[in-house]
Amino acid sequence: MKAIKKRRKTFSPPALIASSFLFTIVIGTLLLKLPIATYKPISWIDALFTATSATTVTGLSVFDITATLTIFGEVVLLILIQIGGVGLMAFAVAVLIILGRKVGMTNRIFIQETFNYQSIGGTVRFVGEIVTFVIVIESIAFIALCTVWIPEFGWKQGMYYSVFHVVSAFNNAGFSLFPDNLSSFAGNPIITIILSGLFIIGGIGFIVVKDILQKRSIQQWTLHTKMMIFGTLIVNVIATLFLFILEFHNEKTIGSLSFIDKLWTSYFQAVTPRTAGFNMIIVGDMEESSLLLTLLLMFIGGGSASTASGIKLTTFMIILLATISYFRGIKEPHIFQRTIKSEVIFRSMAIGAVSSVIIFVALFLLTVTEKVPFLPLLFETVSAFATVGLSLGITGNISPAGEVILCFVMFLGRIGPLTLFFLLIHTKKESYHYSYDQVQTG
Repeated sequence: MKAIKKRRKTFSPPALIASSFLFTIVIGTLLLKLPIATYKPISWIDALFTATSATTVTGLSVFDITATLTIFGEVVLLILIQIGGVGLMAFAVAVLIILGRKVGMTNRIFIQETFNYQSIGGTVRFVGEIVTFVIVIESIAFIALCTVWIPEFGWKQGMYYSVFHVVSAFNNAGFSLFPDNLSSFAGNPIITIILSGLFIIGGIGFIVVKDILQKRSIQQWTLHTKMMIFGTLIVNVIATLFLFILEFHNEKTIGSLSFIDKLWTSYFQAVTPRTAGFNMIIVGDMEESSLLLTLLLMFIGGGSASTASGIKLTTFMIILLATISYFRGIKEPHIFQRTIKSEVIFRSMAIGAVSSVIIFVALFLLTVTEKVPFLPLLFETVSAFATVGLSLGITGNISPAGEVILCFVMFLGRIGPLTLFFLLIHTKKESYHYSYDQVQTG
């Protein structure tokens, strides 16, 4: 008994985070293998891939969702997406709160680590705020989508489509019940605004949303909130303009649309790579320059403690700031009249390096197992790591070995490079240091 208690105490938050995702994936795989979950039997590897994709809110699929999964299977998928986006432990704590049970210290530490909360105090209240926020936002979006899809598909189908896409969008999953994803709604301002608003809100992070709601002026925002809001605005505007220009004459994408519809579609396709995964145009028909830009956007990702993945926008900004500061001869990078700590810079560079290594290793393995052109494989790998879900149409043709590789990539992308680092490495403080010496670089 003492040994069990001891193990619980030494079970680290990163291990709990990874374990919670693994547990959800396993349960999801078992449920998707049930006869009532599919119209026709699917293999264990396909069930695992789909469960992993849903739990990590990626959106990649090896089969047509509506043609393969029954209503039960789609509901399982929806629950996995919601749990994967907000977090299994957040749901567990919410249930304990509802039941009036006491939330233990282990759960509090877990919530603190998962959402990058500043202190253990107030974590229970914070979870309550998250659940309330999710319910309110998804409910508002659901009602708004119903006004569009109920007149088109009828009450039952319209409401079902609305709730599914609301959950999928808010959690940055990208799963759609339409065979062409959202291509048939290209240029539709209502669908564009509602869904993009959902995955942008979900992707900036709960900490940022709470900070904005509590603070009355921009000056009172934390540095993280300022970087996320202004960084998101700048990246989205630049990406929209570039895609609009690059795809303007491409008849396969937006070339045949009206000027206004081109703008709406360019905007949606510019913000969706930040881990949302929806598409209003066929990604494989885009110009190679647009695909390269999309790769960068997927790699950057969304915000920390959000439903998004990637290396995170703030990580990318800090690496960029540190690089610019070095070339300008500035020892300590600063932004918004605040100095960035060296510890944060090293952590950001470590995240960028580890992420690049994961993508490289996975891509190398996929070039061995798959007979697919390089660009589609690279796109698929980055999409899996950033849990985006955009694809050049090769997901259904990936071999079982390739599916396993992508499952690992999606899992590592969702738990994050730092969580992986803390799981594998045991840091220790050194009471000594060696003398300095010169090393030639560059």
